[in-house]
Amino acid sequence: QVHLVQSGGGSVQAGGSLRLSCAVFGYTYSGYCMAWFRQDPGKQREGVAGIANDGRTMYTDSVKGRFTISQDNAKNTLYLQMDSLKPSDTSMYYCAEDPTCMMTVLGGIPGYQHFRYWGQGTQVTVSS
Repeated sequence: QVHLVQSGGGSVQAGGSLRLSCAVFGYTYSGYCMAWFRQDPGKQREGVAGIANDGRTMYTDSVKGRFTISQDNAKNTLYLQMDSLKPSDTSMYYCAEDPTCMMTVLGGIPGYQHFRYWGQGTQVTVSS
């Protein structure tokens, strides 16, 4: 059984930093494509950052230069470093696995429908 277990997040003032972690259990992490999404109440889940199995990273425009996605294959863990946070970054964040590595075909983060396994979500709140 595959599980993605998230940690990190919380509350921070604008301009601050947070790091999210996503530990993968149930399969060997290396060779998979992963991403971080965020979702506000009543809105569709939005892809924030993705990392392909060849190491390529991709970001939605609103977080470029501020967020960094990375992975530690030895620890089977995905990370999202979030710097220069803004109140508009406030959201519930989720990690997810892209089983067909569609992001390598698209050159961007595919829609949430392409993702198979999801973390439980973690809240990030940025105050002004």
